[in-house]
Amino acid sequence: MASLLPSSPTANPRSAIATTAQPGFLDGWLSRIPLAILLLLFLIRIIRCCCGKKKSKKKERVSLCAVSGSTMASLVRSAFPCPPPPSSLRYLLLHCLVQPEMEDLEQGMEQTGRGKLQYSLEYNFRAQELKVGVKQAAELKAMDSGGTSDPYVIVYLTSDMKKKYETKVYRKTLNPIFNESFTFQVPQVEVPESTLVMQIYDFNRFTKHDIIGEVRLPLASVSLQHVIEQWSDLAVASKVEEEQLGEICFSLRYVPSTGKLTVLILEAKKLKRMDSHGLSDPFVKVHLILNRKKWKKKTTSVKKNTLSPYFNEMFVFDVPFNQIQNVDVVICAWDHDKVTKNEPIGKLFLGCWATGNQLRHWSDMLSNPRRPLAQWHSLQPPDVVDKALGLKSHLKLSLPPR
Repeated sequence: MASLLPSSPTANPRSAIATTAQPGFLDGWLSRIPLAILLLLFLIRIIRCCCGKKKSKKKERVSLCAVSGSTMASLVRSAFPCPPPPSSLRYLLLHCLVQPEMEDLEQGMEQTGRGKLQYSLEYNFRAQELKVGVKQAAELKAMDSGGTSDPYVIVYLTSDMKKKYETKVYRKTLNPIFNESFTFQVPQVEVPESTLVMQIYDFNRFTKHDIIGEVRLPLASVSLQHVIEQWSDLAVASKVEEEQLGEICFSLRYVPSTGKLTVLILEAKKLKRMDSHGLSDPFVKVHLILNRKKWKKKTTSVKKNTLSPYFNEMFVFDVPFNQIQNVDVVICAWDHDKVTKNEPIGKLFLGCWATGNQLRHWSDMLSNPRRPLAQWHSLQPPDVVDKALGLKSHLKLSLPPR
């Protein structure tokens, strides 16, 4: 009979337990609201910072990460107040956004604080002379332990690095007054290709002199129609620059059927000044090297008092086809001197063991028989080329088996 009685809500415990499922779901959903609110507030703060007014800053060259670094870093710190582990999101954000800003700051400190230099420029178009006046320096960086320096200035042109001038040394001062002038012979056509370099050094009696900073002024960027006098901030000194020895143009032609190798020396330009009057007396030697030995040699005529000689002289060598891969062509520009020994200006070599443009020119000649191919090449220091030829010889030749 009891089983036939109608069930009441309080009499069935299973029904009471079932009704608690819905409130448990709501509690789990409500437990997630604080995280959503946190993310929403974080996004609102980003929008407000991006849309709000920005404080005025000095104009300076910084990267995109450095510009947004301080704003984004503050947002990251506010959103993640606890110290981050290295693998966390905040650590990555701080590392990517804040670190570039510090690097830019350190680089800016390196670039500034070296002082400034006052100088003057005057070009005499009739005499083709550039007069450089080193006036004074101010607020130089202290290089000595006593908080001072012993500065002096070295002045030169990149087009003629062999000719350098120095001022006097001024003891224990960061604001020296030099008032010295120096004259360079610069043809008008070479002025746009030259750069004036003024380097300030700190003199040391027993150790290497320390460079404080330098001013590099491309002459093409200034007007020499009138006298120039100005101040320039010192910058960090550039790395030692390779001296420009000049360029030479020649053509190569090889005929496999007859074994004729033709070298036509056409012209050269921007050659290094070798004489005291700022010019050279250039001529060109063409050597054929076979198995580490000078095999054949030809020489052009001497061109007097010029840095841009025109030769147009052709030389023909007999090189059998079975030896062409073992031959190197060495082209060397020389300065002729009647009194002293002739001096090499620069050289280069072509062959299967060459590199760069030289190897490309040689390969083009072999792949285009009977066709003359002309190309410009930059001259290299003679000792560098000689070392490369010696290294090539050791790598190329093997000892015969005994």
